[in-house]
Amino acid sequence: MRVSKRIQWAATLGAAGLLATGCGAPGSDAGSAPSLSAGSVPEKPAKAVTLNILDVAGNKQLTGAIFDQFAKDHPDVISAVTWETAGAPDMAGKVKAQQQAGNLKIDLVLTGTDGLAAGISESLFAPVAKDYKDRLGNMANYQEPAAEMQKLAQDQGVALTYYPSGPLLEYNPDKVPNPPTTAEELLTWAKENPGRFGYARPANSGPGRTFLMGLPYILGDSDPKDPVNGWSKTWDYLKALNQNVSTYPTGTGVTMNNLKNGTWDMAITTTGWDINPRALGQVPETFKTQALKGFTWVTDAQYAAVPKGVSADKMSAILQVLQYALTPEQQAKTYDTGYFYPGPAIKDVSIDLAPQESQDVIKKFGRPEYDALIKDNPKATPIDAASLVKAFDTWDTQVATGKVEQKK
Repeated sequence: MRVSKRIQWAATLGAAGLLATGCGAPGSDAGSAPSLSAGSVPEKPAKAVTLNILDVAGNKQLTGAIFDQFAKDHPDVISAVTWETAGAPDMAGKVKAQQQAGNLKIDLVLTGTDGLAAGISESLFAPVAKDYKDRLGNMANYQEPAAEMQKLAQDQGVALTYYPSGPLLEYNPDKVPNPPTTAEELLTWAKENPGRFGYARPANSGPGRTFLMGLPYILGDSDPKDPVNGWSKTWDYLKALNQNVSTYPTGTGVTMNNLKNGTWDMAITTTGWDINPRALGQVPETFKTQALKGFTWVTDAQYAAVPKGVSADKMSAILQVLQYALTPEQQAKTYDTGYFYPGPAIKDVSIDLAPQESQDVIKKFGRPEYDALIKDNPKATPIDAASLVKAFDTWDTQVATGKVEQKK
């Protein structure tokens, strides 16, 4: 089930931020793996290579067909593609151990912002977007918010997919005929309906952390990028809201179940968490969403990163497949079943270019109003990993003490 993949991906940013402080043997140098020079990488590998991919973001759901199609169309470049999955907190240690042993088996890492930040802090990745810019010309076609997300990669990754994310409210229209349209109305509704609204612990949930980062814009806080000195309105609001929230699940999937079984009438969601669970039947298709007045999209992306130490032939193949992955025809596959809606990172990739299955899902479970919301509302990149870890700690210790559900 694709939602379960998302839970694994969305739950790990806090741990990844802690990973950024260091791991591995004392005194070891995470950046000791050699980097290739651009001039040493041939246009084409001497012989077809096997591409070994580590996916810590559930990205295979979006791009697996792209890599498979490239291998099929270019058997002289890539003979086979293997996939391995892991949690984002495990990625840095895994790659670093192989690099230090001189036995790198991972050729490409597909990751969200969480694993990307951990890898950058450990100097694990080659600066492909800088060193091979002339061979990744399709990066010039990023849509503007995806280009902003690409800047977060510090040239050490290539954005393959993008979505505006949220935050949004999802609700049962039978129970909530007049949904809140402002933050103040949401607070009033929660007071009048105690225990009927909720969201997951931000450190374990994409929608939860999007809500956390999105509120400062909605509330007009002094500095939406600074949770320590610029979120006074946000922390006061969350503490007030907490008075009428019963518990906080440690995963977004539980919030969807709470909506479905009627434990809650309203929850925090994102575009993908709205469309994909309804397409999978985890949430009734009749449920609706609402944006709060003054909201800003907190954007998200997933990246391809190349560990230092890959061979020249492997790098040659990787550059070709990444350039291929950023073509309109291949980007259209990232619409998928709404998992990362819309999905494409580059400009002018409309749904009619997507596979028929994706078109059918988006036609049935997508929302026409999303196009206008995406077009007409501002977009902001997430706060940096160190600031987000501080925000998680403040939320845990000052907002939701004693109410976080224990993992079973």
